[in-house]
Amino acid sequence: MANADEPTRRNFLYVATGTVGAIGAASLAWPFIDQMNPDASTRALASIEVDVSSIEEGQAITVKWRGKPVFIRNRTNKEVEEGKEVPLADLRDTDARNKNHEGEKATDVNRSAGADKENWIVMIGSCTHLGCVPVGTAGDFGGWFCPCHGSHYDTAGRIRKGPAPENLAIPIYNFLSDTKIQIG
Repeated sequence: MANADEPTRRNFLYVATGTVGAIGAASLAWPFIDQMNPDASTRALASIEVDVSSIEEGQAITVKWRGKPVFIRNRTNKEVEEGKEVPLADLRDTDARNKNHEGEKATDVNRSAGADKENWIVMIGSCTHLGCVPVGTAGDFGGWFCPCHGSHYDTAGRIRKGPAPENLAIPIYNFLSDTKIQIG
């Protein structure tokens, strides 16, 4: 007679059947789970490289990244100095909204590419009110103006007037060289 504590052939068959069933269920479910991953074209847009060598001082370009417009502007020294002179108390949104400087205040340098490249500003070009695309070098502060509802941004992309509640967002980016920026 067999000891009750020893495994029997029936116990082995239960465990083996359960294991095969679990592997089969996982094999069947994997294609459904895998199809939820983004396709190759979406992953390719996760980051882009932009050549900024042709952008003269005072000029801006718009590129598309992840389906959104991104403004890249080479600000003049005068625009940088004017941006530095704006007191934080005058700003509606004092958060830099810069993925490269999380939690920092919206000073001009925290909104720009940094102290050594303060003339460069890279921002997602969607108005923070309703997602319209603002017009560059326009508005009361010489930055961007959203004609749909009247939001005015300064040259650092900070909201200064109008219904928009936040500064224009700044994506993660870095300079690969003096003439090339990687966004994303």
